Amino acid sequence: MAGTLNSKVAVVTGGASGIGRSCALRLARDGAKVAVLDLNEGDAKQVVAEIEADGGTAHALAVDVADRASVDQALAQTREHLGPVTILVNSAGKTGYHRFIDMSLESWTSILTVNLTGTFHCCQSALPDMIEAGWGRIVNISSSSAQGGQPYMAHYVASKAGVIGFTKALALELGPSGITVNTIPPGFVDTPMLRLSEQKGRFGATVDEHAARTPVRRVGRPEDISAACAFLVSEEAGYITGQIIGVNGGRNT
Repeated sequence: MAGTLNSKVAVVTGGASGIGRSCALRLARDGAKVAVLDLNEGDAKQVVAEIEADGGTAHALAVDVADRASVDQALAQTREHLGPVTILVNSAGKTGYHRFIDMSLESWTSILTVNLTGTFHCCQSALPDMIEAGWGRIVNISSSSAQGGQPYMAHYVASKAGVIGFTKALALELGPSGITVNTIPPGFVDTPMLRLSEQKGRFGATVDEHAARTPVRRVGRPEDISAACAFLVSEEAGYITGQIIGVNGGRNT
């Protein structure tokens, strides 16, 4: 699919690491000009350097998706440096582990604000360009935990389930404008966040042990998610909207 995005402008939040980084690299390889948005501007600049070394065009921006002013400013700067935004990948996220009985309102609100309200902010800020163009692609990264549940993560699961419902509602509303909205709930994907959780013993087993119980017998890779994302933002996927595209090795069917 190299070159199929024809210099379209893509914004990837959480683009400095893990799934977001992989999506940014893949979309750039497919021809998009990519704005890499992340709280960690230094790591975002490293991703931009990788893209530019491969002959692509990218721009790094520091953003807090929980802060609407920060999002609006980042989108304005993206338009200034790269052009109107017609592709948005919402990959920024925050996780947490708490017994529900001990979960504070602050923890609950913080995770809902980043994962769900942050997705709202980014979609609403990017949409004017898509509506004007009569073409747009939004991919929201949710989580397979929203489909199957996960103990000690009620706040995270609720936020990602909200992303799935939000995606379906937005797809129905925006379809007549030429804009598709889909969500990818990744399964067990080998990211820095996953490895940190493994180190803290939050899975009850090692990553390799979980992989052995996965139907395809391996842990997911960020590239598995970015490959699905690349298809969903392409012209070929124009008849796919409001869908939950599970990329999980068969852990959820």
